Amino acid sequence: MGRVYNFSAGPAAIPLEVLEQAQREMLDWNGSGMSVMEMSHRGKDYMSIAEKADADLRALMAIPANYKVLFLQGGASAQFSMIPMNLLAGKKSADYINTGAWSKKAISEAKKFCAPKIAATTEADKFMRAPAAAELKLDADAAYVHYTPNETIGGVEFPYVPATGEIPLIADMSSTILSRPIDVSKFGLIYAGAQKNIGPAGMAVVIIREDLIGKAPEGTPTMLDYKTHAAEGSMYNTPPTYTWYIAGLVFAWLLKNGGIPAMGAINERKAKKLYAAIDGSGFYKNPVEVGSRSWMNVPFTLAKPELDETFLKEAKKAGLVTLKGHRSVGGMRASIYNALPEAGVDALISFMKDFAQRNG
Repeated sequence: MGRVYNFSAGPAAIPLEVLEQAQREMLDWNGSGMSVMEMSHRGKDYMSIAEKADADLRALMAIPANYKVLFLQGGASAQFSMIPMNLLAGKKSADYINTGAWSKKAISEAKKFCAPKIAATTEADKFMRAPAAAELKLDADAAYVHYTPNETIGGVEFPYVPATGEIPLIADMSSTILSRPIDVSKFGLIYAGAQKNIGPAGMAVVIIREDLIGKAPEGTPTMLDYKTHAAEGSMYNTPPTYTWYIAGLVFAWLLKNGGIPAMGAINERKAKKLYAAIDGSGFYKNPVEVGSRSWMNVPFTLAKPELDETFLKEAKKAGLVTLKGHRSVGGMRASIYNALPEAGVDALISFMKDFAQRNG
């Protein structure tokens, strides 16, 4: 089988151009005579790779000078702990907005360090929408406000950025980073697992305002203190070098193809046409409130659930893979991150129409 259209929620598709460049450079990077994964992370060659990745990400996201960019191990899940460990700064609570599975995981971990307050939750609505801004009950004395702009499993996305005033806003952007323009200055800290829009699994990118660094209490493990990584350029220990390298290739690919504004326009178009196909089919259904629909993760169910396995098998034969919905939701889920080309969405829509005609 040749290349397929991969709709996986993560690890997810990587741009073909990036994979081809990595393939060319696998045995000999830039005349060095060795692979990137063999290099010393402190050597001149690798340092140039790391520095370019940092500079390109800053250019892509227009990251202000008073923010540090960290490339850390442990994925986004490690940040569920590092955030309260570093940002409580002596306070007893922080605000969390609960919109689904990943919010719940962050809240569960925060309970080990403080008494998190739920500023809003849509659990009564089965997490099928994001809370309206008027529903947020923010504590003026909270150490920070944490939210998940996009819930990968449920396909629920915030249509706005919460206004938190002087209280730092923390965002788990694992599934939305680089997918559209954002104003980084509205956030105290942004974190994202690499395996959706950045590169291979095994790394998290953390963008943190400098005034929030150095607040970890005495006794915090060295590797869990943001100050450690900020001071050492994310190289206190050996970093995930190959993931960082691929991330850098992805950043360069984005810059070459018009940057985040261009990618945002493509992503919006991809999502709109897929939702239009679902809504107009009479055979498929998306359960999410229209105003909270995700651009990145599109769940849908069939009018005849007994056809789910048939749908998946036939889709795979058509070169459309990893469409099975999360076990907690069921049905199907198409994750249409940056690297999933528009032609892949078109192919999925064409298959869905044909399947519905034959089985409706």
